[in-house]
Amino acid sequence: MVKTLKFFNVQFAICVAISIFLIGCAAPEKRPSPLPGHPKPYKVGKRWYQPRKHARGFQERGIASWYGKPFHGRKTSSGEIYNMYAKTAAHKTLPLGTYVRVYNLRNGKTVDVRINDRGPFVRGRIIDLSYAAAQQIGLVGPGTAPVKIVALGSVKKTVVGGKVQSTLVPGNYYVGDFTIQVGAFKDKENAIRLRNKLAQTYKNAHIMVYESPKGIFYRVRVARCKTLDKAREYEKRLEADGYPDAIVVAR
Repeated sequence: MVKTLKFFNVQFAICVAISIFLIGCAAPEKRPSPLPGHPKPYKVGKRWYQPRKHARGFQERGIASWYGKPFHGRKTSSGEIYNMYAKTAAHKTLPLGTYVRVYNLRNGKTVDVRINDRGPFVRGRIIDLSYAAAQQIGLVGPGTAPVKIVALGSVKKTVVGGKVQSTLVPGNYYVGDFTIQVGAFKDKENAIRLRNKLAQTYKNAHIMVYESPKGIFYRVRVARCKTLDKAREYEKRLEADGYPDAIVVAR
């Protein structure tokens, strides 16, 4: 019996060794070639995945604020009526409809929001949360807090097995229609003077009229850029030329 077991163990060891040798001698698995303009493929388990084109991630750090009752019931930039009890937010450049995860860097709390408005039009502030979203991450009391935001994607609906399923699909957050806001005035004449001054040096100097709960504001803007990177370069140029409040916004 002992001899039989020893013989079986030897045979088993030989089989394992041969298997390992054969696996080692097998041709290495070929990585799929990336499609033109797409990121490199990646592997999960035994399956290769080709990332979507323009899936460049978007992250940003800065100050978050929130807005509530004065804007409740008013129309947002997307055309929706602002509901301070829904988890939404305003951002200067992300496409309307984009879902964003917001991390409060002071307490580690997070909230997912949908961008349906534009703002905040203040240098250094990167997102304006609804009351409900601000409350979830402990922002209502202090009013502002340092945050990190990560774009999750926009909702895409597909029909699978007769049922509608919603998935978040990343987009290209670095192309679009961007401009640079240099100032905002309640006095129209001040806005006109700044626009005329900027028009001597910069292209597409213009005024946008905005009706807020505090009255009508005249926003002075310049340039028209198709990429966010180009718009940020323009922003730095304006800052160097003596316009420290210049901010990039989507048109």
